[in-house]
Amino acid sequence: MEPIQSNKSFFDTIPSKTAFGLGFITAILCLGTAGFLILGSCMLSGKCTGVAVASATKTTTTTGTTGNTGTTAPAPTVAAGKVPVVSDADHVRGDANAPLTIIEYSDFECPFCARFHPTMQQVMDNYDGKVRWVYRHFPLSFHPEATPAAEASECAAEQGKFWEYADALIENQDSLSATYYPQLAQQLGLDTTKFNDCLSSDRMLDRVQSDQAGGSAAGVTGTPGSFLIDADGNAQAIKGALPYASVAAMIDAALQ
Repeated sequence: MEPIQSNKSFFDTIPSKTAFGLGFITAILCLGTAGFLILGSCMLSGKCTGVAVASATKTTTTTGTTGNTGTTAPAPTVAAGKVPVVSDADHVRGDANAPLTIIEYSDFECPFCARFHPTMQQVMDNYDGKVRWVYRHFPLSFHPEATPAAEASECAAEQGKFWEYADALIENQDSLSATYYPQLAQQLGLDTTKFNDCLSSDRMLDRVQSDQAGGSAAGVTGTPGSFLIDADGNAQAIKGALPYASVAAMIDAALQ
């Protein structure tokens, strides 16, 4: 014969105070789990702070802001020795002898880099002779056109048009493609035969990868990842796409 089952629950068999305690603990655990799941979903979608959070094989893309408050995170200091020194091979905008240097590690397909680019252009306009801008490549693995665009910019650099080409790539970010790169080269008056030969050879890939390796060694984990270096060689990280006012404040402090 099958035993008769009681209709009483577990909580009916224990003292009321104990049942209350167990219920309270269960509620806390449920709320904690729900909060964790919501936060995880938020971070993965990038909606918490405008950050595209990386997976194990991706690199984080940052805005440099906390939430939507417009406040910026404190910029950490960086050991200057970790940031590769500026050389003749670098792309330098502005006075080569300027007392301050901003080295930007960037990705042509990164939306936050597109947001930061006009900020740096404004810096160059307003701090002429005081700041030089060095652009280095840091293509993110989950941006399929980042590396090809970087290689294309290096092919343009061979013909003395790096900055013009780079500006156009940022301004036309939605157009990045294998067909667009030679079109842009033609628009800028480059020798398209030389440009296409350069691009198809993939010989600029080593340069792009070398830039990225240097950035990684300096602690860059996302784009844009930049460093403000003063006249004494002290480096300060500029994390993400900071607004112009924040970058200008850092520059003013470094010039004092």
